[in-house]
Amino acid sequence: MAEFSIAGRMVGDDHTPLVIAEIGINHEGSLPVAIAMVDAAIDAGAEVIKHQTHVVEDEMSDEAKSVIPGNADVSIYEIMERCALSESDEKKLMDYVQSRGAIFISTPFSRAAAERLARFDIAAFKIGSGECNNYPLIKHVAKYGKPMIVSTGMNTLESVRPTVEIMRKAGVPFALLHCTNVYPTPPELVRLGAMQELKQAYPDAVVGLSDHTVSNHVCLGAVALGASILERHFTDRMDRPGPDILCSMDPSALSDLVHGSATIFKARGAGKGPVEAEAPTIAFAFASVVAYKAIGEGETLTEDNLWLRRPGTGDFGPTDYEPLLGRVAARSIKAGAQIRKDDLR
Repeated sequence: MAEFSIAGRMVGDDHTPLVIAEIGINHEGSLPVAIAMVDAAIDAGAEVIKHQTHVVEDEMSDEAKSVIPGNADVSIYEIMERCALSESDEKKLMDYVQSRGAIFISTPFSRAAAERLARFDIAAFKIGSGECNNYPLIKHVAKYGKPMIVSTGMNTLESVRPTVEIMRKAGVPFALLHCTNVYPTPPELVRLGAMQELKQAYPDAVVGLSDHTVSNHVCLGAVALGASILERHFTDRMDRPGPDILCSMDPSALSDLVHGSATIFKARGAGKGPVEAEAPTIAFAFASVVAYKAIGEGETLTEDNLWLRRPGTGDFGPTDYEPLLGRVAARSIKAGAQIRKDDLR
């Protein structure tokens, strides 16, 4: 079973799914707003707060100034420049998250960002889908020896393989999150089965889902299929500005996801068959063979005088019905009585 620890919190197949609340850049570059979002997320039950670490000049070339994302109307350079926290503010944010007893992780989008988070001694690195095939950055991050949670959106099983091999060689524990990078993602583009493909291809990986739909439905379905980590964007209020707000969850949705995923995790065990707690129900719900009408001593049991009725407390059950046909009554049996072993010759 693949499993590992993030700051003492175990994640993996045998552990309650970890819900990651990604405030990302929803704070629009404001530390007070980021702290308000942290408070709302932790109050709603979040164990992990995820940030995005942007050192814009090390992250993007000038060409990025002309690239406009599908969920925005200004360039990606302008968005990140506006939303990036300074190193001192990000450190204050991490310290605040930890002061509230939660775990702070972040996504580095550049080498300088990874080095900043290493200085923070961050508990784990989150790798975004866009960096999944940035193998030099993966190698740089892996050298720090921290757990790595890698989103795999826009990638194939084979383009993920070099990243997995880098992490294996570095000896770092890792998770692979299926993801679709459409904001928001329509359900038909989610393809939850890809999680199982990842698990089959990389059995040593903890597997989960980074989701960009607009409800918890997909995440809850992912848990039923084995997801150990769930990640969704988070905001304290849905009326805030920002490109990721539309596919974010608010405190109510986060609370629902935390409790719902824990419930589904408890329910997803295998093993078809009765459990001990069903015994009282079995006693009344199952049927026993009975005399459908009065049967005289020496009379042959037939479909005309034999049938089944609740409860299942008799000597003979449904599988015994046909073998009993043709047997002979050793004594008289009144109508409606359960057939007992000593009733028969």
